[in-house]
Amino acid sequence: MRLFVTGIRLVLVGLLAAFLMIGVAARAEDQASEAAALEPWQSVITSQIEAFRSKDAAGAFSYAGAGFQVTFPSAEAFFNAIVTAGYAPIMESRSHSFGKFQKLGDKAVAQEVKFVGNDQGLYSAIYMLAEEANGWRVQGVQLAKAAGVGI
Repeated sequence: MRLFVTGIRLVLVGLLAAFLMIGVAARAEDQASEAAALEPWQSVITSQIEAFRSKDAAGAFSYAGAGFQVTFPSAEAFFNAIVTAGYAPIMESRSHSFGKFQKLGDKAVAQEVKFVGNDQGLYSAIYMLAEEANGWRVQGVQLAKAAGVGI
């Protein structure tokens, strides 16, 4: 009888492990679907934010629109201008999420992005993007402090 009970326990443990593995695989698939569900301009915004967070001036500059490309002589000049213009809450943010967006024709969009800053402050930004020959590029960002505290 004892051997039978031990066998049943092993079968139950095996089934539990199988269900856990299925759950983990399903969650990973859900996360991959969520990432794939991003609009193309949202991927550009995320890439630029990640470049800013890692202090990758060239990477951040590569997502800037043609107007920025001709205005600034180098990626470092662009990066320094963004720092001094008050955009540190984006560059030092802990996280970001996408709010509503509005298409402004076939090749332009305004996208709301919410940030939790390094100071745990909440910030809201409106990103203006346009589709250029090399893909979606950031044309400008308007940042504002929001009420509340992020966690």
